[in-house]
Amino acid sequence: MILVARSAKSIRKSPQLLVCPRVRRRTFMVITAALSACAMVGAAAALVFANPRDRALQQLSELHAQVNSQRSQLAQVRMSAQRDMDAMAVKLGELQAQSIRLDALGERLASAGKLDPREFDFQHAPALGGPEQNVTPASLPPNLDASLDALRSRFDLQQTQLGVLADLLMNRQLDARVKPAGMPVADGYIASYFGMRPDPFNGRRDFHPGLDIDVPWGSPVRAVADGVVTYAGIRTGYGKVVEIDHGNGYMTRYAHNSKLIAHVGMRVHAGDVISDVGSTGRSTGPHVHFEVWYQGRVVNPLAFVKATRPPVGHG
Repeated sequence: MILVARSAKSIRKSPQLLVCPRVRRRTFMVITAALSACAMVGAAAALVFANPRDRALQQLSELHAQVNSQRSQLAQVRMSAQRDMDAMAVKLGELQAQSIRLDALGERLASAGKLDPREFDFQHAPALGGPEQNVTPASLPPNLDASLDALRSRFDLQQTQLGVLADLLMNRQLDARVKPAGMPVADGYIASYFGMRPDPFNGRRDFHPGLDIDVPWGSPVRAVADGVVTYAGIRTGYGKVVEIDHGNGYMTRYAHNSKLIAHVGMRVHAGDVISDVGSTGRSTGPHVHFEVWYQGRVVNPLAFVKATRPPVGHG
């Protein structure tokens, strides 16, 4: 009964509490704070849910800008690459023209050297073969890359052929320079030949080991090939004599001189003056006695004096 009475009393007093201004103000503040909190929560929720979309749109815009920039750079690279390709094509044409000229030069040299045309065919590459190798893929257009590969192979072949050709021609030139050729004197004539003849002093048949070339006294005597002077002095019957070793088994002898210009150990070239014509030794008048020795044996000089040698500078 007491509890019921208290409750009833409390109920009766509650309308007074609600009517109190202080209570109303507090109630209003609480409600206002609650509403503000709800509004903030809603705004935060809206920001949380809306922000990813904005960021995605911003990133998409940045990607578009990057794509446009890269597209512009790619266009510039293509233009630069095209210019490089055009320049490379022009250079390729120049190299191909040079290769053609090298072919023509090689053919002329092979013809001048009288070499086997099958061995030095500059128009066709020899047949080759071998196992396949791993090759890095080409980055150039197929037609230009194939042209460069073909030109590279052509230059390699030309280099090999021209190197062999140069060696052969050089060896032939060296052989020609050390092989006796031509007359040792100018404006002379052969008065006595190689072989058996009557001796000019006693008339008996005797072997003459060289050629007697009649020429005026004091005329210059010249070496008929490159070589080294191995003797310059007096020999019995020969008078004042010069002997030259030309290598490859050749030696020449020039006798009956009036004056010796060359000396032992002197390096001489074809055409160098080595002495003056005279009549020393066993001689009936001014002339040059000319002998050619090969591999230690005296040979007929006639073929050598009739041979000609193209003029070659000594450097």
